[in-house]
Amino acid sequence: MSEILCQWLNQELKVSQTVSPKSFAKAFSNGYLIGEVLHKFALQDDFAEFSESRISSAKLNNFSRLEPTLHLLGVQFDQNVAHNIITEKPGAATKLLYQLYIALQRKKKSVLTGVEMQTMQPLTNTKVQNMKSETFRDQCLSRRRQNEIMAKIQAAIIQIPKPASNRILKALDTQKTLKKKTEAEDVANEIKKFEALIKKDLQAKESASKTSLDTTGQTTADLLNTYSDDDYIKKIQKRLEEDAFAREQREKRRRRLLMDQLIAHEAQEEAYREEQLIHRLMRQSQQERRIAVQLMHVRHEKEVLRQNRIFREKQYEERRLKDFQDALDREAALARQAKIDFEEQALRVKEIHEQIAVERVQARYRKHYSICAEILDQILDLSTKVADYRMLTNNLIPYKLMHDWKELFFNGKPIYEQASLKHLPAKLSAEQLIELEKRDLLDNNDYEDYKVSTDVE
Repeated sequence: MSEILCQWLNQELKVSQTVSPKSFAKAFSNGYLIGEVLHKFALQDDFAEFSESRISSAKLNNFSRLEPTLHLLGVQFDQNVAHNIITEKPGAATKLLYQLYIALQRKKKSVLTGVEMQTMQPLTNTKVQNMKSETFRDQCLSRRRQNEIMAKIQAAIIQIPKPASNRILKALDTQKTLKKKTEAEDVANEIKKFEALIKKDLQAKESASKTSLDTTGQTTADLLNTYSDDDYIKKIQKRLEEDAFAREQREKRRRRLLMDQLIAHEAQEEAYREEQLIHRLMRQSQQERRIAVQLMHVRHEKEVLRQNRIFREKQYEERRLKDFQDALDREAALARQAKIDFEEQALRVKEIHEQIAVERVQARYRKHYSICAEILDQILDLSTKVADYRMLTNNLIPYKLMHDWKELFFNGKPIYEQASLKHLPAKLSAEQLIELEKRDLLDNNDYEDYKVSTDVE
C-alpha cells in the first residue's frame, strides 16, 4: 500500500519532496507534505502559513491547520493520531494517507471545492469542527507544557544512591563495633604495659633508694662518726626531699598524660559519633528530598490524569451532542423523504386510478360500440338478405331458411358466406373457421329439430 501511495504522491501529485516507503514516516512527521497534498486539491487555502521546519512549534502549527480540513473530508484525525505521526510511529502516516487518498478520490468524483463542501455542511457541524480544532490546539499545547514540566522534574531529581540492605548495614555496624572494641583493648593494653613499666621503675627506684638509704645510713653513721658537721646533714636531707618531690612530679605527669590520652580517645569517639549522626541525618534529608520529588511527580501525574479525564468527559459530551444532533437530522431527513415518497406514491396511485378509469371507460365504449356495430351489421345483413331473397323470389321466405338465419343472427355469426368450403387447405383461415362453425351450428339445430320431430314446412 505504501508503494501505491508513493507512486500517487511522486508521479500524479508531484509533491516537493520525493517520498519512498522507507522515509514515509519521517517525510510526513511535520505535516507539511499533507498540507501540500490538500493544497493541490484546493482544500488548504492557508498553505502559505505552513512551515517545513521540524521543531515542535512548527509541527503544532501545521497539524492544527490540517485538523479542520481532514474532518471536513471525513478522515479520522485526533490528538493521538497527530502524536503518532509526529513521533514517527510505524504505520500511522500510511494509514492517514490511505484514508486521505480515498476521501480525495471521493471528492474528485463529486467535483466539489472546499468552500462548497464547507457551505454544504450544517451550521452545527461547523461549530463543532471549530470547537474541535480549538480543543485540538489546546491539547497539543497542554501536552507540550506537560513534556516541559516532566523534563524539568527529571532535571531536578537528585540521583541518590540506593541505600544498602539491612544485612549490609548490620555487617558494617558489627565491623565498626569490633574495630572500636579492638582499639579500646589495644589502648587498655598499652596503658597496662605503661603502668607496669612505671611500677617496675618505681620498684627499682624504691629498691635503689632503700639500698642508697641503707648505704647512706651506714655512710652517715660512719661519717657522723668521722664528721659531725650539721651542714652536710642538711644537704643530704635537702637532696632526699628534692628526690621525693621529683618522684611526685613524675607521677603527676604520668597521670596527666594518661588523662590526656583518655580525653583524646573520648574526643575521637565523640567526633566519630557526630560524623555517624551527620551521615544519617544527611541520608535522611536526601531520602526526604527524593520523596518530595516523587510526591511532586505523583501530584503532577494526578493533575494530568484529572485534566485528561475532564477533557475526555468533554469529548464524550460533545460526541453525545453530535450523535443526538445527527440522529435528529437523520430523523428529519427521513421524515421529509417519507413525506415526499408518500406524496409521490399518492400521485402515482391517483394517476394510475385515473388511467384505469379512462381505460375502463374507453373499453366500455369500445365494447358497446363493437356490440352495437356488430348487431347493426347483423341486422343490416339480415335485412339485406331478406330483401334480396324477396327481390329474387318475389315470395315469402321459408320457415327453415328464416329459422337458420335467426339462429345465425342470435349466435352472432355472419349470414353471408365468408369463404368457400369446397377445397379445404391444411391450414384453415379465419373465414373458413367461421364457416365451419356456422355449418356445425346449423347441423346441430337440424339434429335438435329432428329429435323433437319439428315440422319445418
